[in-house]
Amino acid sequence: MGYATVEAADAVAGLKVLQSGARIDLLVTDVGLPGGMNGRQMADAARACRSELKAPFITGYAACAAVGDGLLGPNMQVLTKPFRTDALGTRIRDLVAEPPAAGISTGR
Repeated sequence: MGYATVEAADAVAGLKVLQSGARIDLLVTDVGLPGGMNGRQMADAARACRSELKAPFITGYAACAAVGDGLLGPNMQVLTKPFRTDALGTRIRDLVAEPPAAGISTGR
């Protein structure tokens, strides 16, 4: 798709990348992760320093159950398994192109 990606082995390693100075435009994460926290917890922790972070969550569970009572923050979406690769690509393109949600700062 032409995007540069950074892969992390688990939630703790992913959070370290997200807390670094690296440019990260989008966090694509499964809800179920190794490393002591799930994908939603990692995204919430990352938003402490990256409030504008966009995050599509991938899950094999029911969308509302997987992310905590179905409550998603701004710029968060759920993609349930199974899905086609082009559906993931469309979701990523749409989120990257979408302006930040109201009230979300884009400054660093």
